[in-house]
Amino acid sequence: MSGSPRRESSDRRVRRTRRAVQQALTELILEKGYETVTVTDLINRANVGRSTFYAHFTDKQDVLFSNLDELSDLLHLAPASRPGVLFAFSLPMFEHLQEQRRLVRALLGRRGGGVVMARGEQIMAAVVRDELLAGLPSGSTPPASLDLMITCVVGAFMALLRKWADGELTATPAEMDAAFRAVVTPGVEEALAASPRGRGPAPG
Repeated sequence: MSGSPRRESSDRRVRRTRRAVQQALTELILEKGYETVTVTDLINRANVGRSTFYAHFTDKQDVLFSNLDELSDLLHLAPASRPGVLFAFSLPMFEHLQEQRRLVRALLGRRGGGVVMARGEQIMAAVVRDELLAGLPSGSTPPASLDLMITCVVGAFMALLRKWADGELTATPAEMDAAFRAVVTPGVEEALAASPRGRGPAPG
């Protein structure tokens, strides 16, 4: 076990440094918008050296994506906690983001910038695709409109999320989830149920 306490201390130091830089980005986005934030701004705000910054991140976009990847992990874990529920990520996502409202406003609000929304939509699209494919009846092939469905679902969720983050919508996570499901789920379920049946194995 020799060296273990030192390694744990090093791991904690790494996490503290990364978190300080991530928090600095959140604060700076809220103050002046993502596009105008520089690496120097991040270094000064997080009070870390330039070499330390580059030991953990390649640039400000890397810091941004590290924040978004944490949300991605939540999205991927949610379906496992609610098996058989289409778009199981919705309620846990709104609940988590309510607790992290400042971070959400920075990343997904108006000041987040185009690169933030593009990355968020990319993450969402991957999760939605997995859920739609898992929701197909046994033996069915994906509908030709799958990509269109994904675009509609992601667009609806991100639009709600952005207005909520910016304070344009006042609602509880349960109300946000219910609104999203009421609009999106019926049409998606109908399209999935109508998917053509795939060819089964040849009879023996």
